[in-house]
Amino acid sequence: MRAGEADHVLHLCRRLAHEGLDVHLVTTRTNGVSDPLPFKVHPVIHDWSWNDLWRLQRTVKRVSPHAVLLYYIGWIYNYHPMITFAPTLAKTLNPSVRFVTQFANAEGAEPLRFSVASRLVRKAMSHWAGDNHVDYSFGTLLRDSDQLIVFSDVHRSRLAERLTEVNHKSVLIPPPPIMIMSSENNGAGRHRGRARLGISPGDFLFVYFGYVYPGKGVETLLKAFQTIVKKRTHARLLILGRFIAKSFPDRPRYAEEISALPKHLGIDHKVIWFGEYAWDSDQASSCLRAADACVLPVEIGIQLNNSSLAGAAAHGVPIITTRGNVLEKAFVDRENVLLCLPGNAESLADGMETLMDGPELALRLKRGALQLYEDWFSWSKATDCTLAALKG
Repeated sequence: MRAGEADHVLHLCRRLAHEGLDVHLVTTRTNGVSDPLPFKVHPVIHDWSWNDLWRLQRTVKRVSPHAVLLYYIGWIYNYHPMITFAPTLAKTLNPSVRFVTQFANAEGAEPLRFSVASRLVRKAMSHWAGDNHVDYSFGTLLRDSDQLIVFSDVHRSRLAERLTEVNHKSVLIPPPPIMIMSSENNGAGRHRGRARLGISPGDFLFVYFGYVYPGKGVETLLKAFQTIVKKRTHARLLILGRFIAKSFPDRPRYAEEISALPKHLGIDHKVIWFGEYAWDSDQASSCLRAADACVLPVEIGIQLNNSSLAGAAAHGVPIITTRGNVLEKAFVDRENVLLCLPGNAESLADGMETLMDGPELALRLKRGALQLYEDWFSWSKATDCTLAALKG
């Protein structure tokens, strides 16, 4: 599935399997990877609706797991409430099972999207689970999960507003880079990446890395880059990422609009689109090694749940990003990130120019990015912490 959540699950399952765990992944029938994987895939689910409740129950019963890890964000389950009762279901089938819910964001189900009949089933499930502390959007995920994994303290705070117990049984594990890392961590890797992209030695290459969808600030970046190009003819911009597999009713033509924007701004000759790359190759990593700076102009401000930032940090690429209403302690302006105003093309362009003109700043941000990765985003740390959560 074209989503960072799917990429994260794939890489996490592989790493848990390599740690010696017998890993079983329950997913939909339409999704999956055909290549051999070191874990068992059960593509049995249709659409995560109430009709799939018995399929989920049957699969959990057949596998009989010691622990269950549910990766949760509302949209990948079509905002349906069925999966939000999974902890209670799993513990009914096996009271000794340990259930951990990993929150990609604090976005829950939206029962009002569905029919009256569906909402009546949800009400019956809530009564079956015991109505006390059953959340309308998160069902029994907050109450009955033995532990919660959050990607950001911002998410933990939002979830704790619904149930204060969240503060005591949650652990912060930011998402590591969801890519195959290039082994060429030297000048050769940079040369190979730039040659593949057709970037000259004297060009300054900005890269946007990650899925493209409303809220990521790609429009702001393209407008800021238009300002840069007028003054700096050696500037280039690489868009390294695909459009996410999610529809946006308020922006039904979003992909078309963004794809056409560089030409409309007169900068299409300076912009490279590298949307499709194989999940099991180091193409994305090679492109990041080729970059002089990574620009992540997220409209809500940077947070620890941003795996694109983790990818850039792992490659030691200076990072230009945005400051939101809340800035987590991991981020230090002009030390490991260069912060600009969100949704402000002028501020972003100023930051991009500042970096182009400041080799000492660029070197400091490069070192800071690598330290940021070691402190917060390494796969070894994330795997160890996830194992600890599963084992209890």
